[in-house]
Amino acid sequence: MNQKKTIRWGISIIVGVALIGWGIYSQLPKENKELTVADKVAASRGAGGGRRALNVIGKIVKPQLLKDEQNFVGTLIPDEEVDLSFESSGKIISINFEEGRRVAKGELLAKVNDAPLQAQLKRLTVQLQLAEDRVYRQSALLEKDAVSKEAYEQAQTELATLNADIDLVKANIAQTELRAPFDGIIGLRKVSVGAYAVPSTVVAKLTRITPLKIEFSIPERYGSVVPMGSNLDFKVEGHLDPFHGKVYARETGMNLDTRSLTLRALYSNADGKLMPGRFAEITLKRAEIKDALAIPTEAIVPEMGKDKVFLYRNGQAQPTEITAGIRTDAEVEVLQGLQEGDTIIVSGTLQLRTGLPVTLDAVN
Repeated sequence: MNQKKTIRWGISIIVGVALIGWGIYSQLPKENKELTVADKVAASRGAGGGRRALNVIGKIVKPQLLKDEQNFVGTLIPDEEVDLSFESSGKIISINFEEGRRVAKGELLAKVNDAPLQAQLKRLTVQLQLAEDRVYRQSALLEKDAVSKEAYEQAQTELATLNADIDLVKANIAQTELRAPFDGIIGLRKVSVGAYAVPSTVVAKLTRITPLKIEFSIPERYGSVVPMGSNLDFKVEGHLDPFHGKVYARETGMNLDTRSLTLRALYSNADGKLMPGRFAEITLKRAEIKDALAIPTEAIVPEMGKDKVFLYRNGQAQPTEITAGIRTDAEVEVLQGLQEGDTIIVSGTLQLRTGLPVTLDAVN
């Protein structure tokens, strides 16, 4: 019973407080009520009842050097390289080169035993003299009708056959000699005198490193915009200054696995400073404009297939449509829509609207 009385008293108190509060509010002047609502609206606006200004960063448009460059990775490869081996089998009787030194084209590098061939050549050479004498005598007798024409032609045939045999032996002797096919640097030898060599035996490696080739691959989207003769710079570890090369060849088609196109460039390497097999960081120059009006890529706002930027004018953001030229990773060339000295907004572009008040925190 007491609990019910307590509940009723509590409800009565709450209702009484509510009625007192309503009575006080109803006695307030009407203008005070309207001011309270207006205060709420003003709180959501800036000073003077306008929109709050957005803090942004600006950039003054001015002519500058714009380089359209793309970066790739590649490998230095020799101009020519071959594993040296004999064309015939036999015991190696001499090695005439020093490892790591330069050799000239045609220089004798090594030789296998050719004694049997030399003996055969000597025998044929003796027979050759007899065959030539026989042809001479047969020719003299034929003029006097002392011998048949058939006998004379037989002697000529024997002489020709003997000359052919001599040429064959000389060719076999040449195959016992290992000569440099081009100028280059010879590497470490892999055989010794006295070893038996066969055509598959590698004696050493010969490499030409003047000039060097730089091989690299580019994505298929660049395949049609890298012409022959394009200049490139590349860096290798351990050298601060870049080296310069020129594209001279490309593969006939795209790599189906990587969808890329392989190109090669030449570097003179006249001092022999660089070695093949090294990793190269390549910068390919596609275009270079000396007095380009270029702006940061983040300043551009794509809209309905067009590009626009926001200009800072009298404390407000004003949009303008532009025509873009070449694009790099960081900048875009502007062909139309901007003039030298214009101040563009490069931050908060997604929040900008026409006529929005803005405050420049910094100008670059």
